[in-house]
Amino acid sequence: MRTIDDLDVTGRTVLVRTDLNVPLQDGKITDDGRIRASVPTIRALAERGAKVVACAHLGRPKGEVKPELSLAPVAARLGELLGRDVAFASDVVGDSARATVEGLADGQVALLENLRFEPGETSKDDAERGALADRLAGLADLYVGDGFGAVHRKHASVYDVPQRLPHAAGLLIAAELDVLRKLTEDVARPYAVVLGGSKVSDKLGVIDNLLGKADRILVGGGMVFTFLKAQGHEVGTSLLEEDQLDTVREYLERAEKNGVEFVLPTDIVAASAFAADADHEVVPAGAIPADRMGLDIGPESGRLFAARLADAETVFWNGPMGVFEMEPYSHGTRAVAQGLIDSGAFTVVGGGDSAAAVRQLGFDEGAFSHISTGGGASLEYLEGKTLPGLKALED
Repeated sequence: MRTIDDLDVTGRTVLVRTDLNVPLQDGKITDDGRIRASVPTIRALAERGAKVVACAHLGRPKGEVKPELSLAPVAARLGELLGRDVAFASDVVGDSARATVEGLADGQVALLENLRFEPGETSKDDAERGALADRLAGLADLYVGDGFGAVHRKHASVYDVPQRLPHAAGLLIAAELDVLRKLTEDVARPYAVVLGGSKVSDKLGVIDNLLGKADRILVGGGMVFTFLKAQGHEVGTSLLEEDQLDTVREYLERAEKNGVEFVLPTDIVAASAFAADADHEVVPAGAIPADRMGLDIGPESGRLFAARLADAETVFWNGPMGVFEMEPYSHGTRAVAQGLIDSGAFTVVGGGDSAAAVRQLGFDEGAFSHISTGGGASLEYLEGKTLPGLKALED
């Protein structure tokens, strides 16, 4: 796979597919991590004299123009981080986009409006996607794929455009792939994987694949209650996927046969309602009251998880241990994050809510070996799937 170092970009217009899908609240960015991660590639291209045209999506407008999902605030923040003005096009491939691109001088940067305002971006129809890709490709001479958080999507800007222009991977994608190879090839052992988040169904593929690769799998978050139920425990009103119980039982049996250690919580923070001010108590994991829901792993489990990470050489973490956004249920996630740091292992935080938790809970991002910008993409790579955006860059 070529990188931007292999491209002659001076005086040429380069379309860069970045990942700027950041959380917004009342029009303000609440976590600019993905914008910061996009800066090195954009800056490198601009400093080499390229006319840089960044493009990205924000949220799920489903092909409709939704002002609250405009990338305008992102353009302003990107400019602050770059230390240079970023021209903003008020559409994706229309008059504003063309005029904005045509107005760029060498070394200048522009950002197109939210790609997903165009139905063709996410269309499953090859012709509709291709029509948008033709117009996007028509804006530039070269293409750089750097939106790692979107490479598992067969979208126009991710998959179809690089088939129409000379292309290369940006610095972020190159770095993400380097890290993922360390989780799949010549892994330093013991290799521990921590999985959380709400749904076990979101993690089935990665669990299936890791049963032959990891030495230890620690499970928390909302998905753990399906595991506890599969073992015959009462889970009260906790999140539960009844249709996955047989699959989970089979995974537990396979883990035992393969010598993979499955670590489940021993205690749970159980609350009377899904609210920060709800009455809550720590109960044994096997005895959640019928009228309560588990919203975090308990303190004993936090210590247990940290202990099972202490001797690891490689740790991959995807998914919080509880509803970390609410302080009473943030302690399990905090314990796991600290456990990763204290382990001294090669630690990878798998994007999404895990990365958000690290920032919200005040941890130094530099204390982890790598914080991924793409939770879903990371998981699908670890499942062994072919990711459309990476395949398009390899051809």
